[in-house]
Amino acid sequence: MYIKIKDIHFRYEKNHPILNGCSVEFNKGEIIAIIGNSGSGKSTLLRIIAGLERANHGEMQIDQNILFSEHSYIEPNKRNIGMVFQDYALFPHLKVSQNIMYSLNKKNKDEKESMLNNMLELVSLKEKSEYYPHELSGGQQQRVALARSLAAQPKLLLLDEPFSNLDANLRKQIRKDLQHILRKQSITCIFATHDLEDAMDIADVILFLEEGKIVKVENIKNMEKTFVIDNMIK
Repeated sequence: MYIKIKDIHFRYEKNHPILNGCSVEFNKGEIIAIIGNSGSGKSTLLRIIAGLERANHGEMQIDQNILFSEHSYIEPNKRNIGMVFQDYALFPHLKVSQNIMYSLNKKNKDEKESMLNNMLELVSLKEKSEYYPHELSGGQQQRVALARSLAAQPKLLLLDEPFSNLDANLRKQIRKDLQHILRKQSITCIFATHDLEDAMDIADVILFLEEGKIVKVENIKNMEKTFVIDNMIK
């Protein structure tokens, strides 16, 4: 397995546990949806994977490399994990091209230009490269945030509620665009959502989280959607 998450526990001091013994494994290149209500622990699990929060107990590996355990801990900037936040976290004073190039500070000039052009083409925003974030639609802003994360060539991409800021008309198209980009780049991705339709539309695996516990894992790649939905409702 490419990703192994074992017995993750997390709480804020004297509060009730937010995550309570989460364990799961995923294959390389899979798109994984974490679905659950507000407060179920979805975003916290993503933040722990990214290194923005530190688990009280547990272990995680990517490609047989331990990111954290009781005996070791790799800092967030050394994990090679990309994360796109719910509000996209674009720099408002930087143009699209500058936002994307921000993650390429370790590359030389030619490498930066090449990667920038590749990313702009990948997310279909070449004609918007000199625009500022406020001049873009919500869907376009999301694609800029995605391009900025992918430009760093992460081993894993995390998305926190990636469709929640989009209206219904854009939502389905953006889901398909995202799936196409992830497949084309062979990127392993975990995204959090509270919407079953989001998960069903693009995920290979759906992980159900309730009150900090994984209560079900559905592999839907080779299954009919109607069967999966019926099975989920039971």
